[in-house]
Formats: sequence, C-alpha cells, structure tokens
Amino acid sequence: MNEKELIKKAQNGDKPALAKLVKEQEKTVYNFAFKICRNPEQAENIMQETFLSMVKSLHQFDGKSKLTTWLYRIVSNHCLMAYRKKKNQFLSLDDKEVSVEHKISNDWTAIPSNAIENNELKNILDKAISKLTPDYRIVFILRDVNGYSTEETGKITNLSVPAVKSRLHRARAFLRDEINEAFKK
Repeated sequence: MNEKELIKKAQNGDKPALAKLVKEQEKTVYNFAFKICRNPEQAENIMQETFLSMVKSLHQFDGKSKLTTWLYRIVSNHCLMAYRKKKNQFLSLDDKEVSVEHKISNDWTAIPSNAIENNELKNILDKAISKLTPDYRIVFILRDVNGYSTEETGKITNLSVPAVKSRLHRARAFLRDEINEAFKK
C-alpha cells in the first residue's frame, strides 16, 4: 500500500493505517527535531507533539505536498514554540547523546590525524550551528543538510522564497564568520 492510500485510510479512521504512517515517519520526525533543538529529550517530546498534531489535523492534509513536507512544518512550529518558551535550553551537539547520522563514518577517517581534524572541524561547525537562532537553523538544515529546494523550504516554513533565501544567506554568513573566528584561535 502506498503512502497516499495509507493517508486516505487514516483520514477515514483506519487506526492501523495511522499507526503505520506514524511508524514510517518516526525517524524522520525525530532526526529533524533533534537537528533543530539539539536535545534528545526535547526532540522526543517534539516528535510526540508532532504526531498528536498530525492525528488531530490529518483530515486537513490535502495531499498537494509530501507528507514529510507537512510534518516538517509541524515540527518546525513545535520547535519554535518550545524555543520561545525556553530560549536557553537549545543545546549544542557537544552533548554525549548524538544520533547515529551525526557520526562520521568514511573509511579515510580511520587515519588518526584525519579523525582528530574531522572531529575538531565537526565540533566547530556544531558549535556554530547551535548559535544560530531556530528561525535560521531550520532554514539552514532544510536547505543545506536535508537538501530541500528553496521552494520546498518555503512551503515547509511558510515563508516566501525571498525570505528563505535571505535567512539562508544570513545563516551561511554567520556560520562562515564563526568558523573563520574559530580557526584564528
């Protein structure tokens, strides 16, 4: 059964179809929430809130976009609301608990000096990303990490294409300055 059929069944009250949709999107939603809020516990909470929102408003999903695009918008909104409530609780990736996709697994990293350099660069980049406000972090992650187009990012974040481009430009400039500053030390 394809995703559209599952969505239609779930919209008509089919609980197994809804459960399957949640199960299929669980990792995607958690990883995106983690990338934004940088806290495993908070990402778990946002994932749960996202799926509650999905269940409550699935009847409004019109199928004009992908389900993941719609869910990314919900995750973004929940992350921004959480950020506004507790501005100082967005943590960096320096925490010990980091998702699997954040670990470097290329063969050439096995060389000790390369591993040290890669780890140092990763730490600098993670610290710089964690300093971005969630508004800029969301756009940066959607475009440069997840590879969504400017138009898709705009739909997910409910921003115009020029606003996405502006936030992305500012995020990249900020990250470039932070990385340059780190290398001067």
